[in-house]
Amino acid sequence: MSNEKFRDDLNRAFDQVSGSSNPGLGDRVRYAVTQAPAARGPYWIAAVAAAVIAVLIVGVLFIANPLRRPSAPIGAGLPSPSASAVASPTASPEPTATPSASTAPFQCATNYGPVTQSGPVVATISDVKTGTHPGYDRITITFNNGAPANFEVRAQSNAKFTMGASGQSVTLLGDSGLLVVIRGADEHTSYSGPTDFKTGYSKLREARQVEDFEGTVQWALGLSGTACYRVYVLKNPDRLVIDAQAP
Repeated sequence: MSNEKFRDDLNRAFDQVSGSSNPGLGDRVRYAVTQAPAARGPYWIAAVAAAVIAVLIVGVLFIANPLRRPSAPIGAGLPSPSASAVASPTASPEPTATPSASTAPFQCATNYGPVTQSGPVVATISDVKTGTHPGYDRITITFNNGAPANFEVRAQSNAKFTMGASGQSVTLLGDSGLLVVIRGADEHTSYSGPTDFKTGYSKLREARQVEDFEGTVQWALGLSGTACYRVYVLKNPDRLVIDAQAP
């Protein structure tokens, strides 16, 4: 029952009370007063409940509105492509040096050195070789632990040499000679090859070890003609090279 109807009924009841006597007026007034609120109650409660439900629905929709959710960035959730591997250039191994002609000119009848450089306390000789090439003959002395720290080459006008600490003389093939002196060296530990080469070359006629004692190694070279030569050190492996210029 609406409020307006309730008021109308109530007014009519009082009008009737003020007018002619009506035996059922009291019951009507009592019914209108006591039953109207009870009849209105369900409507009022239903209206309030509907309003609350509407507020809750609006709130839920506002909070859970999918349109308000931040959109995921493009590509989110997808595995990012890994950077393509860039092949790094592989370092090529250093080529092993081979005996080659020095750019230094040949020198004649003069001494070379002494040369002092960084090197092992004792440079161990591991190989000695001779060879002939167009324009020069060669002797190569190889070391297995680094080039010697001190060496020199002495030129002389004959092929007569002294055999180290023994003091004995020895004469090699040839007209002139070179004495290769290597200090801080050892030839008996790692070298077991020949110690006297009679080569038959046109320039380097003979090469002979004349000393290996107390850290000093000497090689005597017998040459034909004038002692013209050049000296240099090569790496990988470390070796001392003496070229005697051929006529």
